[in-house]
Amino acid sequence: MSNSLFRKKSIDSIKKEYESGLSDHGSGLKKILGVRDLTFMGIAAVIGAGIFSTIGGAAYNGGPGISLLFVITAITCGFSALCYAEFASRVPVAGSAYTYSYVTFGELIAWIIGWALILEYAIGNIVVAISWSGYFNNLLVHVFNINLPSWMLVDPVTAGNAFTEASNALAAGNIADPEKLKSFQFAVDAYNNAPVIGGTHIFFNLPAFIVVALITWLAYIGIKESKQSANFMVIFKVAVIIFVIVAGAFFVDTNNWSPFMPNGFEGVLKGVSAVFYAYIGFDAISTMAEECKDPQRDMPKGMIYSLVVCTVLYILIALVLTGIESYSSFKDVNDPLAFVFEKRAPWIEKIVSVSAVVATTSVLLVFQIGQPRIWMSMSRDGLLPKIFQKIHPKFQTPSFATILTGVIVGIGALFIQSGLVTDLTSIGTLFAFVLVSGGVLVLPRVAKEPGKFHLPYINGKFIVPLLMALFIYVFRNRVMESVQHIGHENYQEVLFLVFVLIAVILSVLTFIRNYSFIPIMGVVSCLYLMIEIPAVSWTWFFAWMGLGLLIYFLYGYRNSKLAPGGEKM
Repeated sequence: MSNSLFRKKSIDSIKKEYESGLSDHGSGLKKILGVRDLTFMGIAAVIGAGIFSTIGGAAYNGGPGISLLFVITAITCGFSALCYAEFASRVPVAGSAYTYSYVTFGELIAWIIGWALILEYAIGNIVVAISWSGYFNNLLVHVFNINLPSWMLVDPVTAGNAFTEASNALAAGNIADPEKLKSFQFAVDAYNNAPVIGGTHIFFNLPAFIVVALITWLAYIGIKESKQSANFMVIFKVAVIIFVIVAGAFFVDTNNWSPFMPNGFEGVLKGVSAVFYAYIGFDAISTMAEECKDPQRDMPKGMIYSLVVCTVLYILIALVLTGIESYSSFKDVNDPLAFVFEKRAPWIEKIVSVSAVVATTSVLLVFQIGQPRIWMSMSRDGLLPKIFQKIHPKFQTPSFATILTGVIVGIGALFIQSGLVTDLTSIGTLFAFVLVSGGVLVLPRVAKEPGKFHLPYINGKFIVPLLMALFIYVFRNRVMESVQHIGHENYQEVLFLVFVLIAVILSVLTFIRNYSFIPIMGVVSCLYLMIEIPAVSWTWFFAWMGLGLLIYFLYGYRNSKLAPGGEKM
């Protein structure tokens, strides 16, 4: 059975099917995307909630030094992007990390990564939809003076928690800050004024649901329409960000850049998850391989170009924000770009609010396109029912999978608390990055072909062990303390020791087998970011993986096209 769990698809057979157009893998979807479209799609997916919200908390912890964190995170994502690009140049079909893992690691690992990618695309989009709702409501209130009922704007858990906290604070009667008093009173009034059915106060996030429905419709009617919408939104939001950088430069006080790292490098690293969240999405374009005119040439370029553009914009924004306001002012600020102009230039704040809505809309669109195509690929391989691969005869999109994605994300956005799934999204994404980077190591060597991307080979024999030794030296106190108190440490430190052990093993293997530097660093750097995510999120991640394995063994294992009696690939 162990052999059948790791049965693999052949790159050569996939390429033959794709080129001949005789099978599912090469037909059905419109091939209209070029390098520019893919670059725009990548920027559309990356620049969203991260730059407009999470950068504030990172700036508070790390000060101006977070600009370095954007560089570090970009390099980490860059290693993975290069590995994605290598796969995209060899495997020109939809499916992203799922398809790549099927080729290198086999079916079970491919299923696991396909299931994990649901966290990045579908579950992650719930967070984006909730963020969109917050920006949209802010726009309605401050620009159009429209106030929607509070019970239409928040999930029941958040509303209940806010009511409990506010009631306790008001009962204590020791609130000195008038703004806090006003906020607590608002939470109590909102809860009491909500409609009640069967003794339960009703709360849901209506704007989040509506935008998911509209985006799902756009993804359903065709990739051409989606491409045009994404391109327009990218041009608009990049123009606004450049405008904010230029306009903000006039308000910069260079004294705010000193100290550069007020809380040391540890303070900078506290922003890892927030900053990484701002980069999630560049890999989404790998799901659109079958809609590219020349995927083996254009996919790698689109991925790398989008990552470079976003990194430059992020570094400049970080320096401008921390130059306008002292890092200490960004505590609990969820809209930093609007915040810095609130009193200096209110008209710019309104432009930023509009751009935030557009930015998160484009992210929603790209991820709503990506998820159905992963399910379509899994269905083609027999791991999901055939209805998931159904292509609409007129619109040439995966119709059922698109609608199902819309239903899952829409209902989730109505009722789920966003904080519950943010870390899960990061774990699922990083897990995909680790497997794609590791997968490159087991790909057979091929000669470089003109016009196609080829991952450069850099021998990591000495570089990787030296970097690992440097890491252990820098974190020697943490390593020693974790080892000495291993029986009493929390799960976070156990995860850290596991990472150190894996990194040491990989360093030794790299020295012995001359592994390539880029994929090894992709694996190690993403693993490190994973272990910095709170341990409670790992518990939910393993529970999610357990559910996925149950579905695989009940359906996918027996119905796989690689199973005995199935269609060979």
